Formats: sequence, structure tokens, C-alpha cells
Amino acid sequence: MILVVPLSAIAAPYAAYVMDARTGEVLHSRNADTRLHPASLTKMMTLYIAFQAVEAGEISMDTMVRISKHAASEPPSKLGLKAGQKIKLRYLVRAAAVKSANDAATAIGEAIEGSEAAFARRMNRTAKALGMTRTTFKNAHGLTESGHMSTARDMSILGRHVLYDYPQYYNLFSRKTADAGVRTVSHTNSRLLASYRGADGIKTGYTRAAGFNLVASAQRGNERVIATVFGGRSTASRNAKVAELLDLGFRRAPSRAPLRKPKKPSVGKSEPIIVAGRSTSDGKAGKTIRIMTAVKKSLRPQARPGAAPAPAPVVVAMKGDILEALTEANATPKPAVQAALAAALETPANTAAAQTPAAPARSLKPAARPKDVVLASVAPQRRPEPEVVTRVSTSGGRHWGINVGSYPSRYKAERVLLTTALNEMSTLDGTLRKVVKRRSGFDANFMGMSRETADLACRRLAARKVTCFMIGPAS
Repeated sequence: MILVVPLSAIAAPYAAYVMDARTGEVLHSRNADTRLHPASLTKMMTLYIAFQAVEAGEISMDTMVRISKHAASEPPSKLGLKAGQKIKLRYLVRAAAVKSANDAATAIGEAIEGSEAAFARRMNRTAKALGMTRTTFKNAHGLTESGHMSTARDMSILGRHVLYDYPQYYNLFSRKTADAGVRTVSHTNSRLLASYRGADGIKTGYTRAAGFNLVASAQRGNERVIATVFGGRSTASRNAKVAELLDLGFRRAPSRAPLRKPKKPSVGKSEPIIVAGRSTSDGKAGKTIRIMTAVKKSLRPQARPGAAPAPAPVVVAMKGDILEALTEANATPKPAVQAALAAALETPANTAAAQTPAAPARSLKPAARPKDVVLASVAPQRRPEPEVVTRVSTSGGRHWGINVGSYPSRYKAERVLLTTALNEMSTLDGTLRKVVKRRSGFDANFMGMSRETADLACRRLAARKVTCFMIGPAS
């Protein structure tokens, strides 16, 4: 007999998290730090960065966005955009927030950063700034991709920032329908919004690997609760579980609590620059990968309220009977300055100052330079060229390293090194990434570490189920 099991019955790993949105206090947690597939919960970050970019003046809601072939080819759920089509950013934002359209999310990322890969890097920088310590983004929409992971805790943190950092846009997540330019779209979570009192967002997500995910927020009186579920078995069971968790949150949350909004991260665009070179610190040829960041935009700070700029200095010069009142900002004399100077010059001629004969003007010309002075030639100053300094792995006792596997191709080994370095920056920052060719394949090594750092890195990677062993100085 063949047993047919429906896909909805195949449960993805379950996780849940409930917080008091006003204070950030944890009210319930289960597997909240387990890295799982976030699915379309990812679009909360895509939209957060869109709001951030609009606020910073990088783009506007009325900017016409040209749809690329890549964005148009994204699988459903989608708005049905065509390659080459132009559409306002505001309609893409509505489609991503309400319908969870994958083509709209990709188009948003490409419009802001030029490519989805660059946008994913910005997503990861923003996640780190928000305190999402166990999240890695690979795309703007959340479709399953290796390494694209998050946690129930991190997604709750993100939902809270969306709520408090951009309240002017938060109403998008409670709209049951929205005009997306090319057509009207319906909300993916209209059932919970209609059935649970006080529910007003935020985002659903589903893939086969993730299950049915949801970050929901509800407000009753002065209380606001955020509940997150990963790995629901169906839309109905997920909604029922979220309603149960919201009820739990309202029971446990104090009726009165101070509103402590999360700290909003500063806005600044930076782009990772990968610089490659050769390292022969252990006598073997390998490829070294360095990651640097270069700030591309920094906003001018606003003037402090009530502070007035210091007045520009006034320079007064006399040349015969002509007065010139000059300011650094305006060459036209101010009326008050003209009147004061004119009055000073109209002093009666019988004053002691007027009776004193004028002394000959003293020359301000500097004395000639002595002929026997030897001048040193000074080369014109030039702007220093940027340089990348590669630390020698054998300095300061940093003779150790770690191996994270052997791979059939150099490309695969380099990719694993880069991915591992980005996921474990706290211990691997500043190390030398080396690919060493051997008969069995290409070893992916991190070199230039102390024994303690290598041991710590291996233990942290092992906890993430990444193969790792230490490499001694003689290895």
C-alpha cells in the first residue's frame, strides 16, 4: 500500500517568539535562535531598506523603476511585471508589502543598489546594525537559497524596527487591498487581520523548506505584542498558533509599560570591496581574499536647534575717501556698517587726531630673502593612494590556522571561504584566506591566527555544523 502524505503535513522546524513591542521584553520563546528559512519574511528587510533609502534621499516613491529580465523572471507569488516595463517605486512597495510579490521585491533591490547581490550585502549590513545577529540574506524576496537564514528572534526584532522606525509606512501591512499600479492586489494574511482583534500586520512567508511563517503585531489599548512563528503546517494552523501566542502575550504583558523605542541605525551606504592577492607565508602558493568597506554616501548632519552660525568677520579698508566694508559671505557693505564708518570719518577736523600730521604709510613688503639661504625642494603634495595592507601571518605568534574542508575546484573552495568569513566575522576578521591545491582537491584554509583564536573559531564553526580542524605552525 502506498501512503500519500500531503505537503502541508511535512512540518518544517518549528520556532516561536513573543515580545512586548513597547519594551522589547521577551514574553515567550521556543527555538527562537535556531537558524531557519525565513521565506517571504525577508521582504520586511527589503521594505525597511526602501523606506530608509527614501528617507535619505537616495530614491523617491515616485521614481520610475525599469524592470530587469532577472526581476521579471522571478517565480510566483508575483505582480506579473514585464522586462523593460517602467513602474513607480511606490507600486512596487505596495506589491511587496501586501501581495508579497517576488518580482517587485527584486526590482526594489535593483533600483536601490543596482543589483540584487549588492542589495543583499546592504541587507546584511542593515541586519547587523539592527542587532539581528544570526541572520544572513542572499536575496531580496526570500525564496529558498543556500545560506539564506534567519531566526524567530531576529525577525521579531526586524518587525519591531519596521513598526517604530517608519510608522508613516506601517499602515501598508494592514491594508487588505492596495493599488499596485498595474492592478489591485489583496493581502496575503487578510484572514488573521479580519479575525483577530487589534491585528494590524506584519508579514507572512511560505516555502516548502520554511513551512508557513508569520510575524504578526496587534494592539489592544496601551498594549502592543509581536508574535513570530516559523514552520507552521498550514495557513489555518499557523494563524491559530499566532492567535494563541498573541493571547499569551497580552496576558503576560503589563497593562502599563514605558515605551522604549529601539535605536534607529544611522543611514550610510557602503559597498564591500574584495581585493585578491597572493600569499606565500608558509611557502605554498594560495589565494588571499581581503574584504574592505568604502563609504559611498554620508549624510550632512543637521544644525543643532536654536544654534545660529557665527557672524562673518568684517574687514574695513580705507583708500583715500573710499570705504569698503567687506564680509566673507557678501561683498556689499551692510547699512549699519556703512553708517558707523561714515560717522567715524566725519569727525571734526579740530580734534587732536585730525591735527596730527599723518605719518607716512609703513611698507608691509617683506624683506628680501638672503642670497645665501639654501632652499629644499618641496614636491607638490599629492593625495595619498589607497593601499591594502596584508598582515603577515607569522607575526606576533599568529602561526596557526583552520581548515574548513577540501573541495573539487578552486572556485568552490574560494566561495566557501568567503561565505564562512561573512558568517563568522568576529573570529575570522583579518585572517588570510588561502586555497591550497593538493592531490585530493583544494583545501580551504584560514591562516594567520593564534592558537586560541583558531580553537575558538573551530568550536564556533562546529556548533554550526561546519567541518573544521586546526592547522599547526608545521602543517
